[in-house]
Amino acid sequence: MSPLLAALREDLEAARHRDPAARSLFEVAIAYPGVHAVWGYRIAHAMWREPALRLPARLLSQVVRAVTGIEIHPGARIGRRLFIDHGMGVVVGETAEVGDDVLLFHGSTLGGKSMRHGKRHPTLGDRVVIGAGAKVLGPVWIGDDAQVGANAVVIHDVPNGAIAVGVPAQIRVRTEAAPFDVEVDDPAIFI
Repeated sequence: MSPLLAALREDLEAARHRDPAARSLFEVAIAYPGVHAVWGYRIAHAMWREPALRLPARLLSQVVRAVTGIEIHPGARIGRRLFIDHGMGVVVGETAEVGDDVLLFHGSTLGGKSMRHGKRHPTLGDRVVIGAGAKVLGPVWIGDDAQVGANAVVIHDVPNGAIAVGVPAQIRVRTEAAPFDVEVDDPAIFI
């Protein structure tokens, strides 16, 4: 199997694994705009790496945005198995970097705080969860296994395994010795 087909299959599997409503890979392939946006991004990103193809890459990304409601700049760097759940309104800026096994919910933004050239968008580690409507702004680092609660506004780094909630986001660090407690550690309860 070619590397591209393997990546597309992996994206399907990630969506099926992360979404309890997904019934089959076929359903995910034809009915999940988050998967379609990631696939469009993967093609546009490959084009973006060739300077002569940057304009066509941007045009493709805009077509994907019009079809899915999800905007991923072709210059962004996205790891393996990204799953965008529901998707509408998701924005990923040009200098954003997204690790492996990341979950983005609808309305989330990986955006900039300035109009300067250079690194201006967030970097997400592996297994990060960004809640619905959350805004992660500027060249901040969101550590591995961190969670950002719905509607949070994050403008500072978030350590590995921490939870960021609120406006502006407050960081909660859970010790490894403490077991996960949904009544305390689920970022959704702070909305």
